[in-house]
Amino acid sequence: MSELIQQEIGAQEKSGSYVLPVEDTAFLLRDEMRATRFALEYAKAELLLRDWGIRSTVIVFGSARIASPEQLAKGGESAQAQADRTSVERTTKQAAWYQAARELARIVSVRGGALAPQHRWRDNVIATGGGPGIMEAANRGAHDAGAPTIGFNITLPEEQHPNPYITPELTFRFHYFAMRKMHFAMRANALVVFPGGFGTLDELFEILTLRQTNKCPEIPIVLYDRSYWSKIIAFDALVAEGMISQANLDLFEYADSAEECWSNLVKRGLQATRAR
Repeated sequence: MSELIQQEIGAQEKSGSYVLPVEDTAFLLRDEMRATRFALEYAKAELLLRDWGIRSTVIVFGSARIASPEQLAKGGESAQAQADRTSVERTTKQAAWYQAARELARIVSVRGGALAPQHRWRDNVIATGGGPGIMEAANRGAHDAGAPTIGFNITLPEEQHPNPYITPELTFRFHYFAMRKMHFAMRANALVVFPGGFGTLDELFEILTLRQTNKCPEIPIVLYDRSYWSKIIAFDALVAEGMISQANLDLFEYADSAEECWSNLVKRGLQATRAR
């Protein structure tokens, strides 16, 4: 074979068109391939969750801005903030939310079935958005119990790193919020929402809308800390203005302790399987 022919073949093999589609990142990231990327985000998490025997989950939402006890001990607030009585009271309240989320996740993991697989399938496995704050607390509580626990992380401009308490093989990362939300909803047996901001409200109303429109099963929904939610959202005003029906307020209820939250979940139909 002549040197010229060898050079021509070399050039052809180096061409982007010659790369296998599955190995061609530039091709996969084209706008026209968005549907394929969407399908891949669905399939990867779905198959790995099946491999782990995760049949159902208990979702815990809440603020990423809540400091852990360790962060507070290291001086999570400035001296000026610590000197502010209002800030101290707020930090104390938020620390209690963290501890409650951790305790609830431990209770759910022990009593709900995550430690007691049935024919390899696990139920009521704690799943969060995978980040810090309340998400970390919930994953940590499941970790305390020795149970598997899921983190559905999302790629953000300010990168959110997975917290250290998620089961490594169940730590996922999504580009598309829509697919992340789908994975939250499609196997949820229950939802517990701790205080939070825009992201938490978005996730809460996503599930409430699915329930209101009967697009998802009748899962129990519990809002943690009645005083917070009563202050943040005037649900009664929505009824008074005719925006929702009175019956829609029965889609959820409140709890002010981890044990009360667990009791409300069970009362509303959460099926529990204790570890033997």
